[in-house]
Amino acid sequence: MDTLTDNTEGCYYNRTVKFFYEASGKNISDHWRRRDYVIVTLGMSVCFIVIFSNLLVIAAILKNRRFHFPIYYLLGNLALADLFSGVSYLHLMFHTGPWTIKLSKHQWFVRQGLIDTSLTASVLNLLAVAVERHQTIFTMQLHSKMSTRRVFILMLFIWLVAIIMGLIPTMGWHCLCDLGNCSTMAPMYSRSYLVFWAVLNLLTFSVMVAVYTRIFVYVRHKSKQMSQHTTQMRHRETVFSLMMTVSMILGCFVICWTPGLVVLLLDGLGCEECKVLRYEKYCLVLAECNSFVNPIIYSFRDKDMKKTFKEILCFLCRRGSKKKGSSGVHFSTLEHENCKSRTAEPLERSNGTPLINEGSEDHPVSSEKWN
Repeated sequence: MDTLTDNTEGCYYNRTVKFFYEASGKNISDHWRRRDYVIVTLGMSVCFIVIFSNLLVIAAILKNRRFHFPIYYLLGNLALADLFSGVSYLHLMFHTGPWTIKLSKHQWFVRQGLIDTSLTASVLNLLAVAVERHQTIFTMQLHSKMSTRRVFILMLFIWLVAIIMGLIPTMGWHCLCDLGNCSTMAPMYSRSYLVFWAVLNLLTFSVMVAVYTRIFVYVRHKSKQMSQHTTQMRHRETVFSLMMTVSMILGCFVICWTPGLVVLLLDGLGCEECKVLRYEKYCLVLAECNSFVNPIIYSFRDKDMKKTFKEILCFLCRRGSKKKGSSGVHFSTLEHENCKSRTAEPLERSNGTPLINEGSEDHPVSSEKWN
């Protein structure tokens, strides 16, 4: 798909990226504008936050044996998808604006395919977490009985589907042979593909809403039974935490994804009055923000995860201080002492958050019933 490729009748294989942008009405500036600087700076800042936060989540899951359960493996895969999303978006930032003109068609499809793959993987992982929580809550288990092998097969399937979704336009669902059907936001993508991708993600979102709504109704009903037949505070805290987590998941997902999906759908439907180019990049940055919101929702609400984060960060701080302190003289500070005490203190029991529950040699409750 480069400019040396011969044209066939009705196709434009030997045209440049600039030709398709101009044909679709998305002109590319050959110089940097203030708007370009703002978008690239904002995008790169989000990327670094996404990469760091998800690396921290993956490191914590690998480090702590308490997290070696199906739900944590899925959360780790979600963090990996979000990490890949951050890297893909960082790659986009170095191939956007005036740099876009210099791209070959192959490089342009790679740039867009990476974004499609990473975002699809994040959505599918969110759906997998929702289904796993539905299964465990309705069977009254703290942890899923799914084997490690099945979990990894599921994770592999998620990535396979995500990669296929990213490759579909390159494999033929483009507009190189149908110039009038080219998208405005993605000038070499077919409008029909954008409609397909947006509708598919909106359907996935609807399934997630249905799953979490059913969980919410069930937990609310269960909480009333608990209030009548038991006084155990841990059960009540678990129910309340689950309800709060469900609200946060749905709220953040709606805020981060709906604007971008709606803009894509409008572009795919050919809405010329919608001015989709005005909101395109901001919607993409907002959707990318969901990749660092996920670690906050799924991980920072768990005490064990918080403690593991502190251990990792304190370890990095100590390594940094050792490299700087070449004289061999060390000055103890209050912050350093607090860091040492956090590292030394034993791990406490989890606060009973529904997404992340105890289960290890110290807490052998992986098959324990709620009641």
